[in-house]
Amino acid sequence: MPARRLHLVRHGEVDNPDRVLYGRMPGFVLSERGHRMAAMAAARLAEGESARNVVRLAASPLERAQQSAQPWAEAFGLEIRTERRIIEPTNQFEGKTFEASGALRHPSAWPLLRNPFRPSWGEPYRAIAQRVIAAMEDAWDELAESDDDGDIVFVSHQSPIWMAHLELARKPLWHDPRSRRCQLSSITSFARVEGRFVEVDYVEPAAAESAIDAGAV
Repeated sequence: MPARRLHLVRHGEVDNPDRVLYGRMPGFVLSERGHRMAAMAAARLAEGESARNVVRLAASPLERAQQSAQPWAEAFGLEIRTERRIIEPTNQFEGKTFEASGALRHPSAWPLLRNPFRPSWGEPYRAIAQRVIAAMEDAWDELAESDDDGDIVFVSHQSPIWMAHLELARKPLWHDPRSRRCQLSSITSFARVEGRFVEVDYVEPAAAESAIDAGAV
């Protein structure tokens, strides 16, 4: 049966006291508050008036996403599938303690800023959007061929979620990363309307936690 909704969920707060731009670096795991936030996100769709029937669960291979998927697995009795297409993008600022938005203050970084519309410092925005949406399409089609009836959850990262949002909304992909509406443990939900994904909801179940959001690419 076709899925009812597909939810892109961002991971919780990461233990990153030095505010490293961690990208795909190993060893960056959830903080204690991040685990709490991930549980709050899962509870949003598992309990109460907003409860949904989630029947498929996938996560980026990075540790913080896998950890954030665990409460979903427990709440809905699901296996966590690893979906590499929703991983954090590559970024040449990885390992730095400043983000691309502050790179102008560092002359050594200027060559990486030659084309902010692509962007020149990492994986092209178009490539990010296309791989995430392809994963969404495949998951939707797979569920349509099964006997299950319910929703799909992908646990991913800020940039992949935001690029999918922009592409599906038919908006320009170039943007100021500081303007992204994709907070930690947020849930961006899509339905399928006339053959295409349409965003139908955005919630921040863990907003009250006042998390430190540092390190996203």
